[in-house]
Amino acid sequence: MINISAARKQTIFSEFKQKRILVIGDLMLDRYLIGNVTRISPEAPVPVVEIDHEMDRLGGAANVIHNLKMLSAQAIPVGVIGDDEPGKILTAEFSELDCSTTGLIVDRTRPTSIKTRIIAHHQHVVRADRESRQYIDDDITEKLTDIIGRLIHTVDAVIIEDYNKGLLSPVLISNIIKLARRSNTIVTVDPKFENFFSYKGVTVFKPNRKEAEAALGLSLTDEDDYLEVCKRIRERLDCDNVLITLGEKGMCLLEANGDFSLITTKALEVHDVSGAGDTVISTLTLALAAGATMKEATTIANYAAGIVVSEVGVVPISFDQLYAVIT
Repeated sequence: MINISAARKQTIFSEFKQKRILVIGDLMLDRYLIGNVTRISPEAPVPVVEIDHEMDRLGGAANVIHNLKMLSAQAIPVGVIGDDEPGKILTAEFSELDCSTTGLIVDRTRPTSIKTRIIAHHQHVVRADRESRQYIDDDITEKLTDIIGRLIHTVDAVIIEDYNKGLLSPVLISNIIKLARRSNTIVTVDPKFENFFSYKGVTVFKPNRKEAEAALGLSLTDEDDYLEVCKRIRERLDCDNVLITLGEKGMCLLEANGDFSLITTKALEVHDVSGAGDTVISTLTLALAAGATMKEATTIANYAAGIVVSEVGVVPISFDQLYAVIT
């Protein structure tokens, strides 16, 4: 990690409000049922959580949108929702954030992805998911490609946020990258296990440790392993930069010029890593769009991740929080 001077920080952050970021990915609703445990169920050896309150938050690619808006950027969601209550909530939340909803397509054949978490005493007890992982059909793929083609020339960067929920098929991935290349637009990717090696020619490819290990069949244990995996990924994808998030060990970065860096975490305490990857990709991409170098953008994203993992649940980073913590 590098030191960013006060003057340089001010220069980068002053550009945030001017930037428009297109976010393409699996949109989700995170629902939290929060309460306390005072007894064990007589029906089975499980705790009984007495719910005090519940709340909904933006999840998946929608959380990336939320992070970008909290950082003062303009964010445009592109994705699929169902014709259901969670889909209506997502649309309303985007409108509340002053985000255009023209990139949302309603698919009546699938539900909106919703993750319901039950939390007691600040600990996750269980999570229930309602979703479809089937790939979108050719008609919706064509409609999304048309939407992206119209918007790509109006944005400063594209984030592809893949949660393996069926939106990002190999065909749509290829279409997005081709459109971005033609317009010379920054493209960053937060992948999952499927289609890991479909994201060829992007600006930044950002898997986490588990995803990188699974894709390459290797175990990451030390700095030599980190460098080797980054090299293999960049060679397979012909991408500019590879950034791997390593949990409590921080991140490792292989840049287009061959420079390799190991970045230690800035988190003082880790309570919940939910949404940390969303925070990293949103902050990193916005900083790059604002003119930061890859090392500067990674440093800023590392500070952001250190803030959000100290919170419970999916919590977006704010402009003021991030600006204040970078010294």
